[in-house]
Amino acid sequence: MYATDIMVEEHANISRMLRVIKNMCCSILDGAAVDTKDFTDIIDFVRNYADVHHHQKEEHTLFPEMVEHMGPLADTIVTHGMLVEHDLLRSHIRSLDEALKLYGETGRTEYKLDILTEAMAYANRLQVHIEKENNVVYPFSDRELSDEIKEKINAEVRRLFDENEKNGINEKYLTMLTRLEAKYNPLSYVSAPAE
Repeated sequence: MYATDIMVEEHANISRMLRVIKNMCCSILDGAAVDTKDFTDIIDFVRNYADVHHHQKEEHTLFPEMVEHMGPLADTIVTHGMLVEHDLLRSHIRSLDEALKLYGETGRTEYKLDILTEAMAYANRLQVHIEKENNVVYPFSDRELSDEIKEKINAEVRRLFDENEKNGINEKYLTMLTRLEAKYNPLSYVSAPAE
């Protein structure tokens, strides 16, 4: 199905950002300063590319059709699984945003710890979530939804994708991702020597 192919491709971009987050956290553990601007860019990417741009395709298009047309199993997977996890991921980002603000105001180590904790909790949880959607949820919907419903989903996802293309969403966030990948390539900073 076209829609899930697009969503898998977006997941690949989001996973690239999760690697950036991990590399940023490692660089801080190795002694680098907390770059609040880069973390702010990551929060922007997460809220607008991962959440609005990507999750709208799931939450407003694919998931409602699954719940309506695929029975109790789909309802359980979506309502008590995927949507709950989306909310949990959003809470990690809210906590990361708050920790960044507090760290910026005080410079206290406890807020640096909160930054690392929330960033890595988000990255780890989202990677597992992505794997569930790619390997279980999307194939389930592709297999079980009727061709008519799949075409309806495809048309809406295509419309959303084209609208975001026209508004420059993809270009803005993929350019940001490429810049952060270059900066936080693990080979670009020196790790502390092993003890």
